[in-house]
Amino acid sequence: MKVNKKQNNSDYCLICGVNNPAGLNAQFYEMEDNTVVAKVCFKKEHQSYPGRVHGGMISALLDELVGRAIWVYDPNMWGVTMNLSVKFRKPVPYDTELKAVGRIDNQTSRTFLGSGKILDSEGNVLAQANATYMKLPLEQITNTSEISSATDIFIPDDITDID
Repeated sequence: MKVNKKQNNSDYCLICGVNNPAGLNAQFYEMEDNTVVAKVCFKKEHQSYPGRVHGGMISALLDELVGRAIWVYDPNMWGVTMNLSVKFRKPVPYDTELKAVGRIDNQTSRTFLGSGKILDSEGNVLAQANATYMKLPLEQITNTSEISSATDIFIPDDITDID
């Protein structure tokens, strides 16, 4: 599937932060079908039991993924999580490339609802989520002096298609 746009990263976000040594450093891509896709590889530091990623890290990735899906429709809109429901289907491994896919399922003037899933290389759904967010401008979410480092880091690459 064709990549329409690569999204920016941030400075210290646990999921997309490029300067967070404990983070996932996920890269997000807006796709031609209006989904957002991330290729991710959890680290051993993200484990709960040996060989398995901690459920909190899985939930954080799904929250970030679905929250970013609103940018497909409105690149200036941000969301604050109101509700996140995660279903863990199979163990999520670390040190393995995984794909995460998120989408917006419905939106109103004040909220948006979305869903996301994490898949292994064979297409098996490892975890999935449904979430509701309140729409807010970034200035109402964070200190305005920190906005540029929170949103404006672009990491170029040559990815044009994702299976």
